[in-house]
Amino acid sequence: MGKTLGEKLQGFAQSIFPSKLRLVGAGRWRRLWLILALIGPGIITSNVDNDAGGITTYSLAGSEYGLSLLWTLIPITGVLIIIQEMCARMGVVSGKGLSDLIREKFGARVTFYLMIALFLTNLGNTISEFAGIAASMEIFGVSRRLSVPVSAAFVWWLVVKGNYKSVEKVFLFACVVYFSYIFSGFMGNPDWNEVGTSFLTPSFRMEPGFIAMVVALVGTTIAPWMQFYLQSSVVDKGLKIKDYPFTRIDVIVGSIMVNVIAFFIILLCAMTLFKNGIRIESAVDAAQALAPLAGQYAALLFAFGLLNASLFAASILPISTSYTICEAFGWESSLDRKFMEAPQFYSLYTLMIFLGAGIILLPDMPLVRIMYYSQVINGALLPVILFFMLILVNDKRIMGKYVNGPVMNVISWATVAVLTVLSLAMIFFSLTA
Repeated sequence: MGKTLGEKLQGFAQSIFPSKLRLVGAGRWRRLWLILALIGPGIITSNVDNDAGGITTYSLAGSEYGLSLLWTLIPITGVLIIIQEMCARMGVVSGKGLSDLIREKFGARVTFYLMIALFLTNLGNTISEFAGIAASMEIFGVSRRLSVPVSAAFVWWLVVKGNYKSVEKVFLFACVVYFSYIFSGFMGNPDWNEVGTSFLTPSFRMEPGFIAMVVALVGTTIAPWMQFYLQSSVVDKGLKIKDYPFTRIDVIVGSIMVNVIAFFIILLCAMTLFKNGIRIESAVDAAQALAPLAGQYAALLFAFGLLNASLFAASILPISTSYTICEAFGWESSLDRKFMEAPQFYSLYTLMIFLGAGIILLPDMPLVRIMYYSQVINGALLPVILFFMLILVNDKRIMGKYVNGPVMNVISWATVAVLTVLSLAMIFFSLTA
């Protein structure tokens, strides 16, 4: 049998390290090398969820409720780690994507309707990402008539003309750009004693608006498409069982990183907009309102972060859709294949880009309603996906000895129960808003 990716990388690391280095601390250096080589799927998947909708949600949370919602990021981080860990584990053990496993376990009919729902909600999310690109570029004085077509052409070229490694490098760089929100957060001159108290002291209000915002924070951090993309990218990267300890680190780092960024967005808006009684409706409003309060550089960093997040997600969401649908129907799906080798995969990707960007350029499109209904579908779909995941991850024919243990199952099913209640609450608040 061939060597795993981890074994190949370990052999390469041994060949490049000097003999003295191998004698002293060689294991530590090889481990660091392997971690750096194997990271990607977990960090990318989590950070993409800080898209235009996510940044808007965090901005609204800070501007409307100050620091009182910071504590929610602690349990949200734990839940995200649990769900992403199961997906990554299924990927390395089975060597198959989530939609592929769902088709094999639950049949073609269930998979067909699930794919329709995922396509529609991901299309709505893709449209919202191009809306974020248009809005953020208008802050810099660039018309959407120019920014949207150029952005669409760039993300299409990046994926269709690249391969998994080149695309992953670009996406990892995009993850680094999220640190602009940390810089802008410090520019808001926060009171760290007040921040620490709010972060470590849970508070809750039995008010519809407050409850709806808690639900929104959970919903914007854990989306159905994430589970499909993470498992598919783990498979496409070629990760195996022996690589999994490093994949787990990747998942944990990504889950923490995405919530650190969320922390600083909420913090900045709370310490500036909330304290000055300024209310906003979008992340663009937040960027424009920050200039006189936190300085022009903070506002520009915030707007730049929104542009990066929207462009990043506009690339990933269509890829996720292509992965998911192609795996469900047994079509070739890999970024390492050329267009003619995986025509369905790249045709779906092209269609999502074309529709997402094209709809933004149409006059009088109800963009708010499109984004609104895509989030409602997200909320309805999430508990269903999690139910499928838990059935699959406990199937010994698929997972062997890597099924969930008793403690993990209790935690996982409790998590699904809570997320189901929150998702139903999100749908209720959305339909009654």
